[in-house]
Amino acid sequence: MTAIERDVEVAVDDLARMIAVDTSFPPGEGYDAFADLMQDLLDPMGFDCARVTVPEELWKVEGGPASGARTNLVASRETGKPVLGLYYHVDTVPVAPGWQRDPLKLTVEGDELYGLGAADMKGTIAATLLALRAAKEAGVELAYDPMLLLCTDEEGGLYPGIRYLAEQGMLKGHILNFNGSAAPRVWAGCFGIFNLQLTIRGHAVHAGEGNRTGAGINAIEGALPVMNALMGLKPVVAARASALAPPPHATGPLRPQLTIAAVEGGTAGGQVPAEVKILVSRRYAPEESYDEARAEIEAVIEKAVAETPGLGLGIDLVGHLIPTADPDGPHWPRWQKALSVGFGYKPEDFHKWGAASCSDFGYVQKAGFTQEVLLSGLGRPESCIHSPEEHTTKKDIVALAKSILSYLAADFAADLIPETRP
Repeated sequence: MTAIERDVEVAVDDLARMIAVDTSFPPGEGYDAFADLMQDLLDPMGFDCARVTVPEELWKVEGGPASGARTNLVASRETGKPVLGLYYHVDTVPVAPGWQRDPLKLTVEGDELYGLGAADMKGTIAATLLALRAAKEAGVELAYDPMLLLCTDEEGGLYPGIRYLAEQGMLKGHILNFNGSAAPRVWAGCFGIFNLQLTIRGHAVHAGEGNRTGAGINAIEGALPVMNALMGLKPVVAARASALAPPPHATGPLRPQLTIAAVEGGTAGGQVPAEVKILVSRRYAPEESYDEARAEIEAVIEKAVAETPGLGLGIDLVGHLIPTADPDGPHWPRWQKALSVGFGYKPEDFHKWGAASCSDFGYVQKAGFTQEVLLSGLGRPESCIHSPEEHTTKKDIVALAKSILSYLAADFAADLIPETRP
């Protein structure tokens, strides 16, 4: 544990190198470069690195991201022990307006570490490397052979990398998923999400002719009834409640959400706009049906489009994560003890709860990987995840590294290791 605290600046340097590689999705163009970096960092620790690319025909869709190989890195170091998967998504959301610091350059201010992906979730990779180096230096005997799963397209993709690995039968053992929070939480599962790209098509003409009957069809003006209809549906969706346990301090149940996430259209003031694209995002509870939720949205859209004669409509699914069911299992008690070592939690601090945020592990479960998935991470309410000034702290990286090292160590809570119980 002393080595972790002593070498935290090495982890900060690793994080700086990771943040400098733009892996924002969309478009997802930086995955190969990030795999290069991770292989450079993992090779000295004796890991065998394999690149697994998701075939383009699985993830490339009309209206979705159009560039960048979907390169996942699987780093393993097998000695015959049970395998522990360590999962990370390497993509980030795009840079949002409002950053005061350079989002692609790590900014260190005292204990705080600012940069795109610092908390979600490149900082967790830095914490893992810190733990693995400390284990190697101290000659710690490990209970598990670690297998790092550095995966693509979690941030709203149609075919995330972990889904492909699961469907190809490449996952082993149980998995530590670091796409979570720095909290004493027992994961109960989470919502699903799907993103629909609407393309509203009109007819472009010279703007000076736009007031002549039949001269043109303004796609943006035609899209206004569509957006109004979606806004009318929004409170209907939000009035529903899920039975999935909410966080301990929530003021009410978890609820589904409908959001207009992006709008793009028009070219110039001198031209009647011929096309506008609207991205609609729908978070749905485990009790809801994806097919029914999508049909509900499409019904109000199609009715609104019909208000403007001649207006065209296209609807494309460009992202989908299905709900994740309760991934509980026999490894949780030991992982809770490990989290307590790192973060100082007490047994009574832990609660079981789900979230309206989403995970790509629903696909892992659907593919038949029924073994346990544990959860942790660096997310905190003040971390600004998916927002300007995203950050984590050295303190939390050290705490997570201590938790990881404890869980990997063969002599830590050995009586709770399911694989060695009589």
